[in-house]
Amino acid sequence: MAKTPAATVAVGDREVRVSSPDRVIYEATDRTPDITKLDVCRYVASVGEPLMRALGERPTAMERWPDGWREGMRLATGPQDREGDGFYQKRLPKGAPDFVETVEITFPSGRRAAELCPTEPAALVWAAQMGALTFHPWPVRRPDVDHPDELRLDLDPQPGTSFADARRVADVARELLEELGLRGYPKTSGNRGVHIYVRIEPTHTFEDVRHAAIGFGRELERRDAGVTTAWWKEERGQRIFIDYNQNNRDRTIASAWSLRARPGAPVSTPLSWAGLADVTDPAELNLTTVADHLADGDPWADMDDRAYALAPLLQLWETLPGGELNFPPDYPKMPGEPPRVQPSKKVAEHWDADGNRIEP
Repeated sequence: MAKTPAATVAVGDREVRVSSPDRVIYEATDRTPDITKLDVCRYVASVGEPLMRALGERPTAMERWPDGWREGMRLATGPQDREGDGFYQKRLPKGAPDFVETVEITFPSGRRAAELCPTEPAALVWAAQMGALTFHPWPVRRPDVDHPDELRLDLDPQPGTSFADARRVADVARELLEELGLRGYPKTSGNRGVHIYVRIEPTHTFEDVRHAAIGFGRELERRDAGVTTAWWKEERGQRIFIDYNQNNRDRTIASAWSLRARPGAPVSTPLSWAGLADVTDPAELNLTTVADHLADGDPWADMDDRAYALAPLLQLWETLPGGELNFPPDYPKMPGEPPRVQPSKKVAEHWDADGNRIEP
């Protein structure tokens, strides 16, 4: 069979070449037909303006699925994992067009990398042509990559909970943000969760923003028994986990308007608070329906109109009990961090007061 010729997608004044345009990226479901590589690239072009508002000038990792996504496929766990079907691309690959720009970022290890930094929608269509389905931007912009301008509240449903639970907790979070004089902008995660973003003044470190998320999560725990900030899964129960560690350096959340590697090409979709309350099944927000959703305008269009001080949230961190919480396992041991051992496996006499293991 003859190979299908490459296609092109118009993006502003550019034409982006799309090879293998008829490759099926998402197989048909009861909601959606087969979705091809060309469909994905056209989708990214169609949401280019709001997508650029979400991640323009931000260091952005690409979640790439070069052969498309199917049930049972697996995302690689790291650079040494050669068996994954998809992978995170944190360094811009060689051969990118001249209009695809980068920014240098520093990982927690101290290593550096030149990561994709979108400055126009064509760069994102090029990334889609390279198999990127989900964009993972840092909460910083290129002029200052060490001071976040976004607080990201990740409401992550645990086993036994649902999107409806996350939506309910999101409304409690909205009320708390308003009491603190802050405005949050919600979106679906593209799966069962809800993400809430708050634009903040870029004057704090990643650690400060992480502490603000912990403080906010602890106040939510006080107000709603269905919320937890417990890092260890065995302690979370059937509650909504506030994943505070998503605010760490080099930790990212799927961007607004990103596709997700799930059946039916769901989209992480920005919503008004009223719009979120009306969603019963987030899978209905997908590549085939988001254009209609956007016809009423981008619910996040005015997010950059105001940046808020982080002080009210840091006050919660400083006044609510609990102290420091665990960092991810690939991070260096941080000051004040509790022992990195599962609570059910911890033997008290093996640890000193500072959380350091006592060698036998």
